[in-house]
Amino acid sequence: MSEKRLSFREMCEAFDVTPRTLRYYEYIELLSPERDGRARWYGARECARMTLILRGRKFGFALEDIRQWLLIYEREGTEAQMRQWVVAADRQLAQLAEQRAQIDEAIAELRRLRDVTEASLG
Repeated sequence: MSEKRLSFREMCEAFDVTPRTLRYYEYIELLSPERDGRARWYGARECARMTLILRGRKFGFALEDIRQWLLIYEREGTEAQMRQWVVAADRQLAQLAEQRAQIDEAIAELRRLRDVTEASLG
């Protein structure tokens, strides 16, 4: 039984990405669809990779970090990939916590300045 393959358009629709995004992920070799003339076909491997790419982007990972994580899977397997993921996730969690602290500080300052300005209006 052959695996279900998605066309370029179906892949864009399935993952809610623009054609430009999909072509870029191919250009930087995060995805490698099968080619049949000018047509591109995406199988289960490419769909799984796209899921991981989008999840990584959602969490703020750089595309190069995602590429390295995907390469680890290909070269060393699932366990090595998961170990690297834990390290990367810990690092990203620390960065997100720092960003949250900076945002909270900016919100507090903006609120204070807004209140001072409003009070000065009488």
